[in-house]
Amino acid sequence: MSHTVELLSVGTELLLGSIVNTDARDISEMLTALGLNVYYHTVVGDNPARMKAAVALARQRADVIITTGGLGPTCDDLTKVVLAEAFGKKLVFHPQSAERIKAFFQRIGRTMTENNLQQAMLPEGCTVLDNDWGTAPGCAFQAGDNYVVMLPGPPSECIPMFRERAIPWLAQLSEGVICSRTLKVFGSGEAEVEYLLRDKMNALTNPTLAPYCKEGEMELRITAKAADQDTAQAMIDPVEAEVREILGTKIYGVDVSGLEEVVLRELKARGLTMGTAESCTGGLIAKRITDLPGSSAVLKGGIVSYTNEVKHNVLGVPADLLEEKGAVCAEVARAMAAGARRVLGCDIAVSVTGVAGPDSDDRGNPVGLVYVGLSAADADEVRELHLAGTANRRDRVRQHAAHHAFDMIRLYLMDHPVQN
Repeated sequence: MSHTVELLSVGTELLLGSIVNTDARDISEMLTALGLNVYYHTVVGDNPARMKAAVALARQRADVIITTGGLGPTCDDLTKVVLAEAFGKKLVFHPQSAERIKAFFQRIGRTMTENNLQQAMLPEGCTVLDNDWGTAPGCAFQAGDNYVVMLPGPPSECIPMFRERAIPWLAQLSEGVICSRTLKVFGSGEAEVEYLLRDKMNALTNPTLAPYCKEGEMELRITAKAADQDTAQAMIDPVEAEVREILGTKIYGVDVSGLEEVVLRELKARGLTMGTAESCTGGLIAKRITDLPGSSAVLKGGIVSYTNEVKHNVLGVPADLLEEKGAVCAEVARAMAAGARRVLGCDIAVSVTGVAGPDSDDRGNPVGLVYVGLSAADADEVRELHLAGTANRRDRVRQHAAHHAFDMIRLYLMDHPVQN
């Protein structure tokens, strides 16, 4: 039997947009790996009538219902009450959970109020999912053809509880596994990639091939369902090979977080260092690389050369060039990259100068005009970008420019294989 899952996220704060529902995303990924099909995500506020309606609908269209949120000690934490009533179960006091809650407060040195013990009221006959990351225990039970799992809402509790407590309970339902492999693509738009791969995507059933648009780049996810992981991975391999033959170097990585992760890995493999000279990106390239552990092995430093004075005095960009052509031009980008490589003593330097918006600059250059430079011992390159489609969002212009800077380093490194 193929099981269908509905995730029911409880909390008015989710509907108001005060909190992003990352629980649903993370749990869906783990359910997919279990081979369980997620068909619906539902968000409902802390209202008993609407919660009852949501549960009634969920049990009609899914045999596995997983709730997040609403297990706390306050009067609006109603998930257990509503679910117990819906499935004809009484809430009973669970002494072991009560002791765990008391021990938690003793451990953190805070006084426990009595309403915290309402968290120890659980559906009769359920499997208790101990919470080692907070106070509210979760629970799981079967009722007729339905399977129910209830988890607390805070991601710091919900995700480890799902991984460590719920997955072993849900494993009884798993029939085979679903494996996915994500190819990260930069340099082609979604429409172009879809056009190139349309026939293949339409022809595939298992594995499947699906595109996902991301900020300034895109993903291609190959997904296979099989009896075991090795078989599923073997089914994915030939599809990846065919996609690579079509897209070539525009595929920059597999199951990676972003371009900077690939650049960091490839710089380390070659024993090379990098540096940055940034104007309109304001240090974003340096930030993205230093967000990654191990970046100290490759990043020498970064210079935010926002004004012409810094471009000239620190990076050595000729004053007459800045006077004649202004800061936003290919020649300045080239000089900034060369200056950064010299000042920072790195092997590769990238630079960015452009107009992030919201208005054009004092020379009439349009928003979205950006130049990205790269300097190395055997390279002197500039990429001209016209990011007009992102002109209404200053941060998007900056992010796209940073993408291009990392992509230039990546392509340079591809032409310089690791020496054994």
